[in-house]
Amino acid sequence: MAGQTTKAVLGLRELVFEGEFAPGDRLPEIELSERLGVSRTPLRIALGTLAHEGLLEALSGGGFVVRAFTRGDVADAIELRGVLEGAAARLAAERLGSQRALEPLEEAAAELEQVVHDASDDAMLRYVDLNERFHAALVDLADSPPLARTLTNVVALPFAGPSAFLLSQAVLPRSREILVVAQHQHWALIEAIRAGHGTRAEEVAREHARLARTNLDVVLSSHEALARVRGASLLV
Repeated sequence: MAGQTTKAVLGLRELVFEGEFAPGDRLPEIELSERLGVSRTPLRIALGTLAHEGLLEALSGGGFVVRAFTRGDVADAIELRGVLEGAAARLAAERLGSQRALEPLEEAAAELEQVVHDASDDAMLRYVDLNERFHAALVDLADSPPLARTLTNVVALPFAGPSAFLLSQAVLPRSREILVVAQHQHWALIEAIRAGHGTRAEEVAREHARLARTNLDVVLSSHEALARVRGASLLV
């Protein structure tokens, strides 16, 4: 059952993000069960899971529809991520046991330095992977399972994750400039944690998350860039 449920969750999420169902569309259980190759029970669990994540909305009479997301919804989700990552940065600074514990962050930042000025699609994909590594290492360093669980729920929201808009940036010169600022903040965050400056680390992490709001505005102004954003069909 667990394997079928995971398959249903991943498959259903992919269909929604790829625009197979538009905002407001009701999700047909029988059709989805056949399409995803799972029985109705794991599919219903998957529908509930995605509703809990905020991707779907449960109807009062039963069933689920795809949610629409406004710019305000996205901005709020990014702000919430910033609050949580700020808390993670502060805890990391306060709980740092040794300088060696910073190595995963330093290694990710050093590798990011090698690709941040490369505008190719391959470099951008590499940047996304490294950026995810950096943010995951920050949460690990905070050593707070409750915070990590809450943050996992937040970044499951469309467009809330730290890399949500990155693949659009290869076609936008202004966004490339924002990447350079983001990389500077990566190093500033490492230095604040190394020095044990929890308040400074929290401030940098929150400002770092707010860069995604700037990227949101830049991306929304370009049809070409927006087409590269996963789940763009959900934006209204």
